[in-house]
Amino acid sequence: MLPVPFESNNNQVKSANIIRIPMAPGGGVCKDVIESHPKTLKYDVATTKMDKNITRVATGKHGIQSTNGVHELLECPVCTTLMYPPIHQCPNGHTLCSNCKVRVHNCCPTCRVEMGNIRCLALEKVAESLELPCRHQNLGCHDIFPYYSKLKHEQNCRFRPYNCPYAGSECSITGDIPYLVTHLKDDHNVDMHDGCTFNHRYVKSNPHEVENATWMLTVFNCYGRQFCLHFEAFQLGMAPVYISFLRFMGEDSEAKKFSYSLEVGGYGRKFTWQGVPRSIRDSHRKVRDSQDGLVIPRNLALFFSGGERQELKLRVSGRIWKEQ
Repeated sequence: MLPVPFESNNNQVKSANIIRIPMAPGGGVCKDVIESHPKTLKYDVATTKMDKNITRVATGKHGIQSTNGVHELLECPVCTTLMYPPIHQCPNGHTLCSNCKVRVHNCCPTCRVEMGNIRCLALEKVAESLELPCRHQNLGCHDIFPYYSKLKHEQNCRFRPYNCPYAGSECSITGDIPYLVTHLKDDHNVDMHDGCTFNHRYVKSNPHEVENATWMLTVFNCYGRQFCLHFEAFQLGMAPVYISFLRFMGEDSEAKKFSYSLEVGGYGRKFTWQGVPRSIRDSHRKVRDSQDGLVIPRNLALFFSGGERQELKLRVSGRIWKEQ
């Protein structure tokens, strides 16, 4: 539902029928202009696309109650997300968010009139008075926020969906932890193990392929939580290396309650690492590039593999424990 100008006497607004006129050289009209006719405005219409479950908005000390109609006025007609200052409007009163104003080349997508640089200060003021529930309400967040604080909260809300932690492809799936565990098992065929200790053997016939050539993911169910064990080959500068690290399927504040150790070795030598698992809020690439794990140079990995060092046969063992 697009915002429209009010007529102060009879609470009516104008609905638009588009008529086409020639565009004069250097003129401000993009192509089409508005021909208006009075039409009664009704605010109690269907809910917005973003928050269909919202029927009213809670009010704070200085907030106002929002009907669905007011909520719809704040929805950008192009990207359908809620608008934040600066909110722009064309000379005919159609509003648009600042990002979409650039995308439509300063031409109103509703009536095709040049937008200009008009701010819809009234709508910005209305938004300032509103308080809205978090968009992740259906995932468990029941807090209410002032309109202009809502977006910042949602970007860091602990109830927001997690990204799929699978590192072998660009997977766009998001969801809560139980959903992602099922997704990893069914769609990515990831190995699932119960227990807090592990002993894995990674084998590769051509260890000279190091640029993301070897990666593996195993999920462990430990202390009633899930952990992702990663193993990958990559290039650290000019040096080919392997890295193994653990990620926690949950928030960083919970991840810090756990520790883990990793170990590789052979021929009377050991190479160990102890650390804190990173939350899957941090991407696989971010953890890998920060080298927050057991980093093994290829020559050392091949030494531990034995034989003539032509094939990678590396055994990685480890355990997970909960800090007291």
